[in-house]
Amino acid sequence: MGKKRIPRKQYERELRAHQIALGAMQRRATEENWRVCVVFEGRDAAGKDGTIKRIIENLPPRDVRAVALPKPTEREQESWYFQRYVPHFPAQGEIVLFNRSWYNRAGVEPVMGFCTPAQNQTFLRSAPRFEKMLADDGIVLIKYWLDTPKAEQFKRLEKRKTDPLKTWKLSPLDAYAQSRWDDYSAARNTMLRETDHTQGRWNIVQAVDKRAARLGIMADLLQRLCPDLAPQTPKREAVRPFETDMFDDGTLAP
Repeated sequence: MGKKRIPRKQYERELRAHQIALGAMQRRATEENWRVCVVFEGRDAAGKDGTIKRIIENLPPRDVRAVALPKPTEREQESWYFQRYVPHFPAQGEIVLFNRSWYNRAGVEPVMGFCTPAQNQTFLRSAPRFEKMLADDGIVLIKYWLDTPKAEQFKRLEKRKTDPLKTWKLSPLDAYAQSRWDDYSAARNTMLRETDHTQGRWNIVQAVDKRAARLGIMADLLQRLCPDLAPQTPKREAVRPFETDMFDDGTLAP
């Protein structure tokens, strides 16, 4: 976590190269009728918004879109839990990026008391089966957890309060983010253990350096979907497949 941040000029060069490659990847996805669903999860201020913005900003919104659902309506609260997400899944030739997803029920909902323990347990059992259904139907599912330490989250949340360009990101839940840190850690650990499976592996992103995290995720997407298009840039370890050893070796913030 003490590594020096990527210099801006180098970051901008690599970002452009990755964005050009992502454009070529999108065209291939359209031509070959892929259906790709990418899930971005992480604590408040982990960098999900900025990462998704850089991925999609030069891609056609008709074929590549971000989904960030608001608070569920009363009817949605009374429906099958996964139901509100299903209409947003990709059709042929589309790529969808979820800025938070059905995994709310594994994180913020149980921590903040927005669901019952029984509902949380049902979700943890059901999510792998649900995701296997997606895979069996041909949807490519890629899941990222952006991880940041407590001190870094505090710094970013404080900046939201003073930066007029970021005040829109403030939410009532931000006030609880630091005070419920340990609860969120416990929920994260349970989620990773219970919902990492063959058709839906979790990928852990070291997100202290936002630049390295963004480039790492773009490179990982390209390597998974179009390795022949991936630009030749310095190899980084910002993204790694989840392993249970990460709870103890310092990879995941305690």
